[in-house]
Amino acid sequence: MKIKGYSIRMKSMGRAKAIFAILLLFVLLQGCKKEFNNEPELISSHKPSDAMSTLANSSTSYMISFSGYDWVVKNSPLTTRGPGNNYWSAANVWVDSRGYLHLKLAKNTKTGKWECAEIASVNSFGMGTYQFSIEGRVDKLDRNVVLGLFNYSGLDYYDEMDIEFARWGKKSNPNLNCTLYPAEGSVGTPWSGSAEFALNGTYSTYRFNRTLTSVLFQGLHGFTNDNSNLFFSKTCTESFISPKPMPILLNLWLFQGNIPSDKNSVEIIIQRFSYTP
Repeated sequence: MKIKGYSIRMKSMGRAKAIFAILLLFVLLQGCKKEFNNEPELISSHKPSDAMSTLANSSTSYMISFSGYDWVVKNSPLTTRGPGNNYWSAANVWVDSRGYLHLKLAKNTKTGKWECAEIASVNSFGMGTYQFSIEGRVDKLDRNVVLGLFNYSGLDYYDEMDIEFARWGKKSNPNLNCTLYPAEGSVGTPWSGSAEFALNGTYSTYRFNRTLTSVLFQGLHGFTNDNSNLFFSKTCTESFISPKPMPILLNLWLFQGNIPSDKNSVEIIIQRFSYTP
């Protein structure tokens, strides 16, 4: 019999040895149970636990629940991965007691590496409206910091639909960008729209509405389900719009792996994500 690398042979034993083996097996089972029950969840009351921070130094996969959906958390603290050839830490992602998602970008004091945050929905979503309620001054992110809200099929340069808060390393670049990549098998140049914006507070709403013939991107001051306080609106009507159902990804990362020019950590709160077919 094998349990987590332990092997106990029950054949050819005397009664005393068999009883001892059974007792040992019980102890091992209890140890395994304790080890399993002590694995920290990513859903914490306010911040990542110390145990989570420790486990985040491995390549273990993690899951969270946010806004009624399950999400996979990217964790790669030892090896760089895209976008931007960055390090990613599960400790930089958590859901607080109110159900709000926190994404953090920060320097790991033990390794000296800057670590990013990303989650991907288990569910795939198709035509409809995607809405994000954001807490944080996304209009004032450092020029090397990127916050992304997007559909992604897993195939680079195809199908993707993005809202990204980024200056792509240059202070003179606009801070809000939306991009749409051609459907797989289509020919065309990615469509994009951008704008410089300034928020009137720490709350803002962003959405995109997908149809087979157009994708409407919007940004609004405050939290709203209508078009009041609209400050950004761009519509893509290219013929190559993807019909694919795709997961939603949310990430906070460093452009080309360059650390923030101000060397400050960043934390953004996404209070809610909703999808309406």
